[in-house]
Amino acid sequence: MASKSVIRTIIVDDEEPARMVLREFLSKRSDINLIAECANGFEAVKAMTELMPDLAILDIQMPKLNGFEVLELVEQPPAIIFATAYDQYAVKAFELHAVDYLLKPFSNDRLNEALAHVAERIAKKKSLPVEALAEAAGMKPATLERVLIKDGSKVHVIPADKIDYIEAQDDYVAIKVEGKSHLKQQRMAELEKLLDPTKFVRVHRSYIVNLERIGRIELYAKDSRVAILKDGTKLLISRTGYDKLKTML
Repeated sequence: MASKSVIRTIIVDDEEPARMVLREFLSKRSDINLIAECANGFEAVKAMTELMPDLAILDIQMPKLNGFEVLELVEQPPAIIFATAYDQYAVKAFELHAVDYLLKPFSNDRLNEALAHVAERIAKKKSLPVEALAEAAGMKPATLERVLIKDGSKVHVIPADKIDYIEAQDDYVAIKVEGKSHLKQQRMAELEKLLDPTKFVRVHRSYIVNLERIGRIELYAKDSRVAILKDGTKLLISRTGYDKLKTML
C-alpha cells in the first residue's frame, strides 16, 4: 500500500456504465487512489499482476473469464469487493465476513460500508479465502465448463467438451486436447470432482476420459481392458473403471 491511509484500487467490470458509477463514488474519497480500470478478466489479471493493487472491485459475470477465474490466475490477489447483479450469489456470500459483496445497483453508502470492511482486513493483513468464497457464492459450478492453464505469460482457456482425456503426472495433470498436451498444476482427484460425471469417467488411477472420445473397449489381459479412443490412443482401464463404464456406455 502506498501509505497507511491510501488504498490503491482497480475496478473490473465489462460494462462501462457500472465502471462510471464506481468511478464517481470513489472520486469522493480521499483514501482511494484509483490506479486502473479493466473491461474484462484478462485485463484484470494483467493489472493485478503488474500493478499489485491493494483492492479490486470485481464483477462476477464477465465474458471469457469470470471473477473467480481471474483470482485463480493471480498468485497474490488483493483484497476483493465482488460486485454482482445476481442476488443469489450475494445472499450466499454475505454469510461470509471475509469479503464484501455489492448487489447492483448499490448506493454510495453501501460502497462506503464495504470499503470500511476492506480497510479493516488490509490493516489486519488477512488473506483472501478464494476457494471458500467461490463455493459460498455459488460461482464454482457443479460441473467445470472450462479449464484455465497458465503457459508463461499466456493463458489457455479450454472448453471442457474439447478435452479428449486427462493423465495424472504427480502433482500435475496433462490435459490432452486435439493432439496437444497442456500441463496444469492440479491434483487428479480435485479435477475429477469438478468435471461433469455424465461425460467424464476416471477409468484408471492415471486417466480420466471423455466418454465421447471412446471408440471401443478391448480385452488387454486377464481382468484388464484398454479403451481405444477414436484417434487411436490407448488407455488402460482398471477393474473399477470398467465397472463405471459398463453403466454408462
